[in-house]
Amino acid sequence: MILTVTPNPALDLTWHVDALHPGSTHRVPTGVGRAGGKGLNVARVLHAAGVDTLALTTCGGATGEEFRSELETSGVPHRLVPVAADTRRSVAVVAADRGEATVLNEFGVAPSVHEATLLWDTAVAIGRTARAVAICGSLPSGMSGDALVGAVQALDHSGVPVLVDTSGPAMLAAAEARVTALKPNHEELRAATGLDDLRAGVRALHERGATLVLASLGEDGLLLAHRNGEAVRARFPEVVHGNATGAGDATVAAILVSLAEDPCLAEPGALEATARRAAAWGAAAVAMPLAGELDAALAARTADVIITPDTLDPTPRTEGAA
Repeated sequence: MILTVTPNPALDLTWHVDALHPGSTHRVPTGVGRAGGKGLNVARVLHAAGVDTLALTTCGGATGEEFRSELETSGVPHRLVPVAADTRRSVAVVAADRGEATVLNEFGVAPSVHEATLLWDTAVAIGRTARAVAICGSLPSGMSGDALVGAVQALDHSGVPVLVDTSGPAMLAAAEARVTALKPNHEELRAATGLDDLRAGVRALHERGATLVLASLGEDGLLLAHRNGEAVRARFPEVVHGNATGAGDATVAAILVSLAEDPCLAEPGALEATARRAAAWGAAAVAMPLAGELDAALAARTADVIITPDTLDPTPRTEGAA
């Protein structure tokens, strides 16, 4: 089983328009509301791919009732921690003419100390029985990153590979907790490390303690790098236009499948095979109208992914690296 943890879930509301004109009124087909947040989207992808998965998150208020109902209808195995605050909302408007999505994300209200403790304790308890764990998305405003660090360390001590997909100080804290894998995009990498150069930013996360870093680069594909210096770039052969909001979550799902089989991707060819799957699944997600789904034909085209070998200086694992 692969566990996904979403500290800051959202009811995802999506509308599709022919073209988006700021300042104008648009008449649109009925929108779609789904239980979302990065970890939920990852779980949807894994579930659709036939991978045993469990999604853990919080749920509260009137929005939370709609969130819960949709999740139960979806069939994705899940565990919900009740909270008092309303589950936040996320609005995506997908414009057909540009093949782009405009997204508005509410910040989300931090759970109480008791609610947060219950979430993280549950994550660790279930995670210790999992083949891999992903902690995905932002933390609600006011939630300390210390609990995330504690969960990463507890699971690492239990021998469970952990992937974290977040941003800012929480990403750096996860690296320092010796997380197995991090998945920033280039903008998040630059913001967290203060480094414009992609490879330098990746090395900085390795130096802090992360074993693997997958940097997603939009239409330019991705860079997957191991702290041992091995790295590959992967790019789908053509640009796929559509709704890119779930592309990163699909790449996370692809990495988790590999980590569940080889926790450090240390076997020969494992890094390239993982990069191929991640690039293909990312492209397959863009082609779908809603996050958490894959175009099966595109997802299967791993052999078509363009691979370019790369190298980074090996990063020795030293105590107190920063």
